Amino acid sequence: MAEAERERRLRPAQLLFEPAEAAADPEHFFDLESIDDPRALLARATELTLAFRAAHDRAIEFQAVAAAQLADPRRFDRLSAAAIAESADWTEDYAKRMIEFGEGLLRGEGESRH
Repeated sequence: MAEAERERRLRPAQLLFEPAEAAADPEHFFDLESIDDPRALLARATELTLAFRAAHDRAIEFQAVAAAQLADPRRFDRLSAAAIAESADWTEDYAKRMIEFGEGLLRGEGESRH
């Protein structure tokens, strides 16, 4: 993988709900740096942590659904688990598990089990 592509993958996605000028400041993170009271800081940081965990779980579910759709044998342009793994920077075994997870989600089964 080229260094520029690796750097792009390692950089977190831009948080769209944070103003661009604030996101450009490396010291800024959802105004946490402006909270002086440690109790308030802990409470707000905990809220953000829980929100990011929930967002992470939802994003994984969407990845799984997309992987299952891409691997669907009814698609004329379906992709193999290896091709999906390569495009998502996963191992092939993980891609197979994500495809199965996504198939379950598409059938309306279960909760996150990644």
